[in-house]
Amino acid sequence: MSVPIWLEHPAVYPARPANHWTPDFVTTPPHRSAVWRDRPHHRLRYLIIALLGASSLGSQAAPDNTDGAAAPEGVESVVVTARLRKEDAQSVPISMSVVSGDKLDLTNTFNLSQMTQMVPSTNFVSPNPRNTAFTIRGLGSSVVAVSQANDGLEPGVGFYIDQVYHARPATAAFDLLDLERVEVLRGPQGTLFGKNTTAGAINITTRAPSFEREIRAELNGGNLGFIQSKFSATGALVADQLAGRVSLVTTNRDGVLDNVRSGDELNDINNLATRGQLLYHPRQDFSLRLSTDYSSIDTDCCTQVVFGVGKTLRPDNRQYAALAAGQNYRPPSFDPYDRLTDIDSDLKVDTHEGGVAAIADWDLAAFRLSSISAWRYWSWNAANDRDYIGLPIQTVQGIPSRQDQYSQELRIASSGRQAIEYTGGFYFFSQVITGNPQTGYGPLAAYWLLGDAPAVPANLLDGYRTDGHTRFASTSYALFGEAVWHALERLDVTGGFRYTLEDKQGKFNSKVSGGLITSDTDLIKKRLSILRPQSYRAEVTDGSASGRVVLSWHWNDNLMSYGSWALGQKSGGINMSGLPLTADNQPALTTAAIKPEEVITVEVGFKSHWLDDRLLLNFDVFHTDVYDFQANVVDTGPGALRGYLANVKKVRVQGAELDASVVLTSHWRAQFASAWTDSEYSSYRNAPCPLERIGGASTVCDLSGRPLSNTPRWVFSGGTEYSYPVRIADIFGEAYARADFTVRTQVYGDPTNSRYTVIDGYGLLNVVAGFRPHGPWDVSLWVRNLLDEDYMQNLTVQAGNSGLILGTPSDPRTYGITLRARF
Repeated sequence: MSVPIWLEHPAVYPARPANHWTPDFVTTPPHRSAVWRDRPHHRLRYLIIALLGASSLGSQAAPDNTDGAAAPEGVESVVVTARLRKEDAQSVPISMSVVSGDKLDLTNTFNLSQMTQMVPSTNFVSPNPRNTAFTIRGLGSSVVAVSQANDGLEPGVGFYIDQVYHARPATAAFDLLDLERVEVLRGPQGTLFGKNTTAGAINITTRAPSFEREIRAELNGGNLGFIQSKFSATGALVADQLAGRVSLVTTNRDGVLDNVRSGDELNDINNLATRGQLLYHPRQDFSLRLSTDYSSIDTDCCTQVVFGVGKTLRPDNRQYAALAAGQNYRPPSFDPYDRLTDIDSDLKVDTHEGGVAAIADWDLAAFRLSSISAWRYWSWNAANDRDYIGLPIQTVQGIPSRQDQYSQELRIASSGRQAIEYTGGFYFFSQVITGNPQTGYGPLAAYWLLGDAPAVPANLLDGYRTDGHTRFASTSYALFGEAVWHALERLDVTGGFRYTLEDKQGKFNSKVSGGLITSDTDLIKKRLSILRPQSYRAEVTDGSASGRVVLSWHWNDNLMSYGSWALGQKSGGINMSGLPLTADNQPALTTAAIKPEEVITVEVGFKSHWLDDRLLLNFDVFHTDVYDFQANVVDTGPGALRGYLANVKKVRVQGAELDASVVLTSHWRAQFASAWTDSEYSSYRNAPCPLERIGGASTVCDLSGRPLSNTPRWVFSGGTEYSYPVRIADIFGEAYARADFTVRTQVYGDPTNSRYTVIDGYGLLNVVAGFRPHGPWDVSLWVRNLLDEDYMQNLTVQAGNSGLILGTPSDPRTYGITLRARF
């Protein structure tokens, strides 16, 4: 809130005639007031006013806001860059949600997984940091399990930080750092944003360097050993020419899963993020912003616990119950919310990202020229126990990886209000991802995956492993432009077009070694069904056009309605995790590459203000058809838990979204948002089979008419904040409290829609209450998941299709205290 409520109260600063002198400390905290700094003779006047106000308040049992109180402010306007220029969000005919950095700070939201609880149409899945994915309106990357990352799949949701595209969705798993705002743009955004944003875009803007000195510091402490520190400082380095900003956040928390075998606490947090920036502004018409950043995650993560057991069509002796009984094995718990595991292999995540960027802007008479240059990298290394239980089945699983990307954007944009306002430019992007996939099996692998001795020797797979090398490279060039024609006083016509030319090359090579030495062809064939050496190359080159047309009608200054048609395209992909096997146990080379994806979205909506700007109400309905939807599915072979890419002939998503904000009084505000999403595979006749149909005569199943996985039909979210001037002992300030909730209906946790992988709906409630005394301090108490709701974040079918289902349970209730200072 830009104006402290405690200064609105008549007891603090009574109403005055319009011509009465009003010092700037009325709208500025005393420690930042120019009056306080530069006019010392006015300090006494300030102190008298403050003391009189405090004394007046102190004499009241309860402050009364019904007589003479300042009228409540309207809903704050939000400036966004959804069309690559600064605009009021309410004037942009795009369906979007905006979360400010101040709101993220207030609600102790420090990663995008938590942030999506505030944005109903957005879903965030991260079984581990490498397998992080976003969906918007159910579309994007279909990663819902640990097995499903594939370097050759482009994300459908574009992820941007300070105008720089991040090609790896995994970079969204790192902590948020010193943000100005997060914009979630729904629907195809390919006209203006870098590449392949067929489902939407996450557009993040960080706080920029300022020539005014400011220091922010924050310390959080809570249960589960939670300790988080944040720090940022900005100010002039050379007066009126060079400013700098440094930002840092560290986050640590104990693990939430207990390993009963080793005594270790798993799935902990040990994160670091830092950023340094320089702003060179030698004259009014030119600025250059340089930045560098680095983030890391170094944790004992990420394993899963037993969720349940499903029944397949395989013989009874190949079902989980018989297999476990044969080894006298029982997991530590069948209740996932006991949060117990007994994995017997190493577990570790070590991932880093960083980069440098340069953003230059030249403001000329009628337009602005911009250049955005960036290099980024991402690295990954991890150890996993991929069978997730205390038996030595799959003992080695990892894919040490490194990604480097370069991007260059040149842009021209009109300045000010013109009959035709435009943005256009050129975009170049290049990336290389290398990986070394490793998989190894232990003494019980043959028993669990292939069969009992003597038909299958117990040590057939003991020590059997594969080691590989992958290289994926892509290069993209694009020309783009969008214009807004103010055709009539109230009618705007927006048209945009982008043409993208992309070339992708993939190389996969793996070798096998170890295991029982044998010349028995039948045993060799069985072993190759688990891991087989593969070597192949694939290339995809294509050009695609994206575009949109929007008509918007301004009924008055407070109401705008719009209708849009958008075409988004995503170039073809390359399978970079190995190929599924044919009936002859050979790699299916025809699946090495998949076709491009095309998305068509029609949307109608309105944006409005009511009640003297105290009520903001936005609503839209949409219909999306996706042709050759690029899906990431799991091989249903006997042993491999391997993701590969495939095209779904057609997918349909439609729905409605509502966003509302209301100022109830000068002390009380509330927000509400909801999304109804109806999704289905319109045509998906050659899909992998759900677990309950594994082992039958069919190797493929028809999922046409079934809903998309991980897409709730209903999502509701909201929040309310109340603040009021109070005096605690002899300290006068503002007390505040805030509550935020989200409710989601059930989803299928697996793309095959297995009835055994249903994730039930749930509701979460987070609360915070605090006190802001005069001066720079702020102290608050907070609780996340106040009702200690149990829910599953994701589910995985165990390798070998024994019927065992595993998943990641929610975090339990967490609580703590926050101390902030701002100078």
